[in-house]
Amino acid sequence: MGSSKLHQNDANCVWVDGPIIVGAGPSGLATSACLTQQGVPSLILEKSDCLASLWQLRTYDRLKLHLPKQFCELPLLGFPHNFPKYPNKHQFISYLESYAGHFSIQPRFNQAVQSADYDHILGFWRVKTQDSEYISRWLITATGENAEPVIPDIPGINKFNGSVVHTSSYKSGSEFKNQRVLVIGCGNSGMEVSLDLCRYNAIPHMAVRNTVHVLPREMFGFSTFGIAMALIKWFPLWLVDKFLLLVANFILGNTDQVGLRRPKTGPIELKNVTGKTPVLDVGALSQIKSGEIKVMGGVKEITGHGAKFMDGQEKEIDSIILATGYKSNVPTWLKGCDFFNKDGMPKTPFPNGWKAEKGLYTVGFTRRGLLGTASDAVKIARDIARQWRPNDSCSNSHVILLKET
Repeated sequence: MGSSKLHQNDANCVWVDGPIIVGAGPSGLATSACLTQQGVPSLILEKSDCLASLWQLRTYDRLKLHLPKQFCELPLLGFPHNFPKYPNKHQFISYLESYAGHFSIQPRFNQAVQSADYDHILGFWRVKTQDSEYISRWLITATGENAEPVIPDIPGINKFNGSVVHTSSYKSGSEFKNQRVLVIGCGNSGMEVSLDLCRYNAIPHMAVRNTVHVLPREMFGFSTFGIAMALIKWFPLWLVDKFLLLVANFILGNTDQVGLRRPKTGPIELKNVTGKTPVLDVGALSQIKSGEIKVMGGVKEITGHGAKFMDGQEKEIDSIILATGYKSNVPTWLKGCDFFNKDGMPKTPFPNGWKAEKGLYTVGFTRRGLLGTASDAVKIARDIARQWRPNDSCSNSHVILLKET
């Protein structure tokens, strides 16, 4: 969308009338749709061959949205009415594909951005992929917080004789039937993978190094997240956290007794400050209480056939699953920009981290899920629309000049 292609000296150079958006996940799609509504064309560059590659290629089969669908809608087009309260992975992907179709969004697939630099002399962004250079006044980073798997450096892991996979490659517990599986990490992915393994008669051992907040997914028939969002409008954050923990302890019991120590900071405050999401329990806790999921301490060392733990225990293990999360990849391709920190996150905190300088924007880096994405997308589209002049598009001579410099 919004691009015209020129060739010079056997090199592809593409001037994009509107913004270049890097990433065709929910963040990129939402921003493109909001721009379309404002009458601004855009071009999405996507390194894979499909929309929402994280959801399509790197999620497990049983995944469902952790929050009710009304908190996961993208701007301007909601979920179909017949979708359940918590849509599954395939329903969410179909929603995103319908969303792209509705707004005539056509990303350029198989375009892996290798570098993006701001040309200070000409005042344009130059975005290079493996076979083209794209040029625009605006650049929107929509690769998000979950672009690359985090692979921790665990002593001895290279000596392990069994399989080691990250949750990005995990599909189903059927591949681990009757195995003793070490799951490293106790966030939502670690908990849900452990639960899935139980369904296939595997024996999950979940390594828990840090403290973690576990909350029921629902309280009194309502979404815990929905209750928190409603209360936060009327009461101070510390009081809402206190209420959530009081009810969580009533419904789930004291999680410290099963090896899941709670942080001293409340769940919402912790999420706001560090981005660490509380675990919304969908059944793993009852399996922990019954002993089907074994809670272990932090891993000290991996051996050829097992693991040694910080508390001195040692277990024989058949396979290891790394539920160690994801990270931003912005530092690997965005050059000469100090708007992002070394972890690839905007230095300016939410709600003001969506806009940098020189036509650079970010979407999907709020640590507030799809609600944060929707908020960013609307703001970015409005801001660019105020600057947009259709007759401002670059002439051919400008593009040739760029290729000659």
